[in-house]
Amino acid sequence: MGTEKIKIDSDLMVKVRQFAKLSGYSSPEEFIQHCLERELSSLEESGSEDEIKKKLKGLGYIG
Repeated sequence: MGTEKIKIDSDLMVKVRQFAKLSGYSSPEEFIQHCLERELSSLEESGSEDEIKKKLKGLGYIG
């Protein structure tokens, strides 16, 4: 599996580091990967594109 780099706001990264440590993850990257996998799995279970858009809108990701 390849890797990609992303930029994360510094305030958010402080929280990521804090919660990764509290949750027992070996690194902030492992914590972020797990969070993304969980969220993507939840969206995939939504089914249709309209349901996915509705969920994303409800979460504030899209307007």
